Amino acid sequence: MTSLHTLQYGEGSGSVVFLHGLFGQGRNWNTIGKALAADHRITLVDLPNHGRSDWTDRMDYVQMADIVATEVLAPLAATGPVALVGHSMGGKVAMMAALRHPELIERLVVADMAPVSYSTAREFTGYIEAMHALDLNTLASREDADAALVEAVPSASVRAFLLQNLRRDGVVWRWQPNLEILARDAARLSDWPADEVAGLAPYDGPVLWIAGAESAYITPEFDAAMTALFPRKRLVTIKGAGHWVHSEKPEIFTEALRRFLAG
Repeated sequence: MTSLHTLQYGEGSGSVVFLHGLFGQGRNWNTIGKALAADHRITLVDLPNHGRSDWTDRMDYVQMADIVATEVLAPLAATGPVALVGHSMGGKVAMMAALRHPELIERLVVADMAPVSYSTAREFTGYIEAMHALDLNTLASREDADAALVEAVPSASVRAFLLQNLRRDGVVWRWQPNLEILARDAARLSDWPADEVAGLAPYDGPVLWIAGAESAYITPEFDAAMTALFPRKRLVTIKGAGHWVHSEKPEIFTEALRRFLAG
């Protein structure tokens, strides 16, 4: 049994569960979770091979969806309605969970991700190679790690995001994610397992899609795939935001989410 690390807070009649993207962790949702905690029970999940959750011998969307459903969604659904929110990789996990376990999910929110295959595996493996290349045994500080990543990862915001995964245990630095498994399964994570969902019924609950206007992850060409599996979807596009729409425009994202959760 894979153990998932979660953070839980808030009170209310229903639960809202948040799933992060690749290289992320549950606490990436802290700001938005706390903004909703007065009215909802909030659960922030570290997905397998990320954060403080257990490592596994593979990563695929069916496996992750089933683990989340068993360990997190089922216990919460026993006491009230559950809304599931996922960004990027976590969005695909959330979609798969809704298709495979619709009885556990009262409504679904997907942030800047569609049920399609993307050609992003090489970008992801490039980040992993740069992280692997750091000599953690001689690393003196997080600032030194940032400087060492500049050539491979020019974006300061991306480096800051990746370096959230660098932890110091005493005098030893370590990466929290399972970089070997992420590198090996990067192509699978960029893909969408169409064969696995071919025999499943569309999810008939309400779905809110929140896209960043400056992101290429949600485009008109993906609308048919989204509608086929999630016919009750509604799309909101946030101006001035890219793929990390929830962290780039948190106030607007939170207000859209709050209205959707209120029905």
